[in-house]
Amino acid sequence: MQVKTMAEGEKDFFRDTWVRFIGYSNEVGESFRPVVPVKVVRATYGVAFAYVLADTADKSWKMYKKGGGPKKVLLETGDALIWQTLASVAIPGLVINRICHYTLRYLEKKAPKIPHTPRKMAAVAVGLVSIPAIVYPIDLGVTLLMNATYRKWYHT
Repeated sequence: MQVKTMAEGEKDFFRDTWVRFIGYSNEVGESFRPVVPVKVVRATYGVAFAYVLADTADKSWKMYKKGGGPKKVLLETGDALIWQTLASVAIPGLVINRICHYTLRYLEKKAPKIPHTPRKMAAVAVGLVSIPAIVYPIDLGVTLLMNATYRKWYHT
């Protein structure tokens, strides 16, 4: 999915290829939160933020090479950093965390005879299956938010 307009025919390596999935590592971590130590979940956030920083550096470098000047480079850097932080880390991580949390609570209430470990694994499965369903709506929502705020402010 191409979120930001690129030059005709240009593919965004960080947003239009398999590399985009690295940005979702924290959602996988959040899905497994019921069954792994919290340090593992935090490590997945480190991977996701490394992806965010790599995409930010890529967008900044491309603007620099275009001769955008310091102001344009800074604005592009901010745009990429904010968009990726929201679309790849903060919002999806929170959404998957809540999906798993409420799935587990629901199963504890509605299926108390099922042992705790299978209920946890069911919450993990629901979290993992939810990831593909939340990606596009979150990306679109963040793009609309950015267009209505940050991008609107720096284009005036």
